[in-house]
Amino acid sequence: MAQWRVGVDSGGTFTDVCLFNENDGRIEVWKVSSTPDDPSRGIAQGVEEGMLLVTPDAGASPAAAVSYFGHGTTVATNALIQHRGVKTGLVTTDGFRDLLEIGRQKRPDLYDMQADKPPTLVARDLRHEVPERVRHDGTIDTALDEDAVRRAGRALKDAGVMAIAVSFLYGFIRPEHERRAMEILHEEHPDAFICAGHDVAPEFREYERLSTVVLNAYLGPVMRSYINRLTPRLEALGMTATPHLTQSNGGVIGFSAAADMPVRTVLSGPSTGVVGAQAIGALAGFPDLITFDMGGTSTDVALLKGGVCKMTSEAVVHGYPIKAPMLDIHTVGAGGGSIAFVDVGGLLKVGPRSCGADPGPVCYDRGSTEPATTDANVVLQTLNPDYLLGGRMAVRKDLAKASIARLADQLGLGVMETAQGIISVVTANMARAIRVISIQRGHDPRDYTLMAFGGAGPLHAARLARELDMKRVLVPRNPGILCAMGLLLTDLRADFAATRLMPLAASSAADVSAAFSGLTERAEAWFVHEGISTENRHLTRTADMRYSGQNYELAVPVPEGQVTPAVLDALAVDFAEAHRQRYGFVAEGEAVQLVTLRLEATGRVRKAELRAYPMEAPDASAAITGARKVWFPEAGDFMDTPIYSRDLLKPGNVFTGPAIVEQMDTTTVVLPSMEARVDVYLNLILEVVA
Repeated sequence: MAQWRVGVDSGGTFTDVCLFNENDGRIEVWKVSSTPDDPSRGIAQGVEEGMLLVTPDAGASPAAAVSYFGHGTTVATNALIQHRGVKTGLVTTDGFRDLLEIGRQKRPDLYDMQADKPPTLVARDLRHEVPERVRHDGTIDTALDEDAVRRAGRALKDAGVMAIAVSFLYGFIRPEHERRAMEILHEEHPDAFICAGHDVAPEFREYERLSTVVLNAYLGPVMRSYINRLTPRLEALGMTATPHLTQSNGGVIGFSAAADMPVRTVLSGPSTGVVGAQAIGALAGFPDLITFDMGGTSTDVALLKGGVCKMTSEAVVHGYPIKAPMLDIHTVGAGGGSIAFVDVGGLLKVGPRSCGADPGPVCYDRGSTEPATTDANVVLQTLNPDYLLGGRMAVRKDLAKASIARLADQLGLGVMETAQGIISVVTANMARAIRVISIQRGHDPRDYTLMAFGGAGPLHAARLARELDMKRVLVPRNPGILCAMGLLLTDLRADFAATRLMPLAASSAADVSAAFSGLTERAEAWFVHEGISTENRHLTRTADMRYSGQNYELAVPVPEGQVTPAVLDALAVDFAEAHRQRYGFVAEGEAVQLVTLRLEATGRVRKAELRAYPMEAPDASAAITGARKVWFPEAGDFMDTPIYSRDLLKPGNVFTGPAIVEQMDTTTVVLPSMEARVDVYLNLILEVVA
C-alpha cells in the first residue's frame, strides 16, 4: 500500500496541502479555503480531499495511508494579532509588578509622539507580587513566601483567569522558587494553564523573559483548545500517524509540546517556507536567496546567505518582545487580501487591514465592498478575470472593477491607474521589508536571487525585483504550497540555552565546557523522549557574544569538541568578522563577553525528495493555452499576452515576456523585459534581458 507524507499549512485565506508518495516520489498539491472560525475544520477538509485525490480507491479511510503528518499554523499568531488570548494572571518578584507595562521605556517609533504601545496582556489587578529574591550569582537573598503565592493563586482563580505566568528575578539561574510557585498554583487553581520563565525562556534580560512567559500563558489555552479540536478530526479521518507542528525555528515538535510552548509557534507557518526555500535553492544552484512569501494576509521575507537562514534568539512580534529561537523572518501586512483605502491626507494606502478568507476580496462575491490587492490584479487581468484554483473558484471582475472605481473617484484617477496604484503601493511596502533584512544588515539585494512563493508571491515577484534592481527571480514548481512542502523537508528540532556572562578569555574555557555539557545532557534527554535513534542525532553549538557594555549580541558558531583557549581565540576572530558584517566596524582592543550559550538539537527524519527531470527543447509554445489582454505600466495600456500552463512547461523550455503562467496554486507574471526558463527541477527562473 502506498504511503504518503502530508504537510498542511493553514493560512489566513487558504489552507494548503502537499502530499508526497514515499514509494514513487510523486508530489501532489491541494488547496481549500481556510475556516477562520475553526481552522481545524479547514485542515481536516483539506487532508480528506487531498487524500481522496491521490487515493481514490482507498475505501472509507484514505487518511490511513498517511505515514507522516506535519502542520504549520497561524493560530498563535492570529490570536496575538487580534488579542484573542485568554484572561491571564502574573505572579512575579516583589517590586516587579509593573515591569510588564514599563518595558524598556522606548517608543515604537522614535519620532512619532502619538505612537501607541500594544495593549498590556495582563491587567494590573491580575499582576501579583510575592516576596522572594535570588541574586545574580544564584544565592538566595529572600526565601519564597509560599503563603503569598497561595493567596495570589486563590485571588487569580476568583478573578476567573484561565492562565498564569510565573517569572521571578534570576529564576533562569536558580529555578527552585519558580518550580515551587508552580506547584502551589496548580494546587490552588488546577484548571489553569501555568508556565514559568525557567521553562519558557531561561535567559537573562528580565523584561524580555517576562514578556515571553506572559505571551506563552496568554496563548496556551488557545493552542490547547485548537489541538484538542484538530486531533479528533484527524483521528475521525482514520489517520494513525503522529502529528507534528512547526516551530518558529523551522523544526517540528509533537502536538503536546506545542500545546505547552505555543510562544515558539508564532512563526509556525512562514518558517517552513524558508526551510523549503533552502532545499530548493541548494538544488537549483542559488544558495544566496531572499525569500518572498506573499499570502492572503501578510508577506514574510528572509535572507539566506550560503543557503542558510540565520537564527535569532529574540524578536519583536506584533509589538511584543519574544525570547525564543526563531528563523530571522520579517513580516509586513501586505497580502492578496490587503484592503486599499484613501487616508485622511487623501493618499492611497494598502493594508495592513485584510479581508481574510471570509468575506475575502470583492471579486469573491461574498459581501465585501472594499477593494483588495487581489481585486486590483483581477482588474489588471494579471490574475485570471474569470476563475481561480484551476477553475474551482469563480471570480467577479465586474464587482472588483466597481469597487476600484469608487476608490478612483476619491483619488481623482482612472480605474486602471488606481488598480495599478494599488499594486505599486503594495510593491513599495514589500520592498521596504526586504531592505530591512538586507541593506540594513549589510547585504546588497542585487547580489541575491529573489525566490517567490505563497499564493501571491509569483504574481508580484517580477515587479518587486525590478523595484530592488534584482536581476533574477526563482519560482519553485509549487510556490503556492511551499510552506506545506517545507513541512516534508524539515527535521525535529529543539533548542537549549544557558546564560553565562563571562569574559572571552582562556580562564573561561572550563566554564564554557561545563555549560555546554549541561545543555548536551538536556538535549540527550530530549532525543530519548522523542525516540530519535543515535545515528539521526545532531548537535549544533553557538555563543551569543558582544563587546563589554553593548546591549545586543551576535551569534557565533562554536565548533564541536572540547572548548580550549585556542577555540576561544577563534571565536574572537569570528565575532569580529560578524560585527564588521552587521555594523561596519570592529572595536579593536575592546573586551569581548560571552553572554548566552546555545545548543540546537536536530533529530533527522526521512524527507521528501525533489527529483530532477531530463532537459527538453527550448520551444515552449506547446504550453500556451490561450491569450488575454493584460495591463502593464510599461505600456500604460493593455498588451496582448500569451497564457502558459505551468503543468505543460518542460525542463529546458524558454520564453520571453510579457507572459502569464497559470497553475492551480498561483499565477506568475513575466514582465516584457524578462526571459523565463525552466530548469531540471521544474523551477521557473525569470531573468532581466533588457
